[in-house]
Amino acid sequence: METNKIYNEDCEITLAKMQDKSIDLVVTSPPYNMRTRIRNGEYTTREKSEHFSKKYKHFDDALPIDDFYQLHKRILTELLRVSKVVCYNFQIVTGSKEAFFKIIGDFNTKIKDIIIWDKGSGQPAMHENVLNSAYEMILILEDDNKAGRLIQNATFRRGEMSNIIRVKRGKKPTEINGAVFPEKMVAELLNAFSNDNDIIYDPFIGSGTTAVVCEKLNRQWIGSELIEEQYKQALKRLEPLKHNLFT
Repeated sequence: METNKIYNEDCEITLAKMQDKSIDLVVTSPPYNMRTRIRNGEYTTREKSEHFSKKYKHFDDALPIDDFYQLHKRILTELLRVSKVVCYNFQIVTGSKEAFFKIIGDFNTKIKDIIIWDKGSGQPAMHENVLNSAYEMILILEDDNKAGRLIQNATFRRGEMSNIIRVKRGKKPTEINGAVFPEKMVAELLNAFSNDNDIIYDPFIGSGTTAVVCEKLNRQWIGSELIEEQYKQALKRLEPLKHNLFT
């Protein structure tokens, strides 16, 4: 596949075009299913539109729990087919909790470790008796058929990399996407699990943060973004860094 290109399509379409182990590293932070809520003890997608959990202007982020689980199970399976290492960020929210705890079980032999992203402070919880969330998790997966925590394709030396990374939340670049992976976090992962000129893939590239950091750190990259408004914003954000982007 062509590198340094964002594909304005569902990542499952992009993944179907990729050859086995053609990607050196995946770095991504998918939508969290923030707008699937609990009402009277049952899941519901009904929520007031002004609620702060609506982080995406053009995306509901409210899949039924099983649909959310099946989606990420399929995508992770494909990512492990095409890539050497996968860094998959998620946050425990009502709409993701059951799905990701099941996924951790499903992929327990592929998960080498979990990085805790310490954001420093938590946003106020949406309801009473709910903990403020001051951290997120990044699953580090590798399909090497070997037990243990050793990551075959890591580039850091003994004692250099902690499984807790303290980075404040990313700045919100536009009104289109209010949930942005911070550049510093992407850089930490690129430095730990890739080398110069490696190919990095982000299946949920959003406003283009992964691509921006790849340009700064001399990595090739591929991105997928289904939402056209975010796709256009990512291209605009990348214009000062690169002039031969495909549109």
